Amino acid sequence: MRNITLSVDEEVLARVRQVAAERNSTVNALVREYLTNLAAQEDRARLARQRLRELSQKSTGRLGPKKWRREDLHDR
Repeated sequence: MRNITLSVDEEVLARVRQVAAERNSTVNALVREYLTNLAAQEDRARLARQRLRELSQKSTGRLGPKKWRREDLHDR
């Protein structure tokens, strides 16, 4: 594991220490968990976008010509 240095406002750090204590955790563990979850979320989003592109390319469905007018979409 790598060590990193963060700069955090003193008030924020004090509050985070309270949260960590309430959760029987440490600030380090909370930051590690947050960063791990952030990376996992980004991975899921990237995979979802990739899957969507694959499905779009394989799709045989096509849009036909536009049969509506902009005015038809709004009540008068």
